[in-house]
Amino acid sequence: MSYYKHHVFFCLNQRANGEACCADHGAQAAFEHAKARVKSHGLAGPGGVRVNKAGCLDRCAGGPVVVVYPDETWYTYVDQHDLDEIVDSHLRDGQVVTRLLLPPNVGR
Repeated sequence: MSYYKHHVFFCLNQRANGEACCADHGAQAAFEHAKARVKSHGLAGPGGVRVNKAGCLDRCAGGPVVVVYPDETWYTYVDQHDLDEIVDSHLRDGQVVTRLLLPPNVGR
């Protein structure tokens, strides 16, 4: 058994050179929203869910990007509704949100 059931990483990378990046899509606010929702649902902590900031996850073309481990599930999202669905369906209920899956061929 791992320390956390799910470990969630939000790309918050900012690129100064004008290249695509998750920070340009409100990633910091998304991270804060998801972290608060996980906590409000009582999912946070050992044996539950840990939501973390990450640097570049190298999938910029699909940004903003979040990945859930150990499930190796990559998501993209548009708004807080999408994040709520990821928290409620995947992290709480164990059901992957297929409509938000990042296609496997999307990279930088």
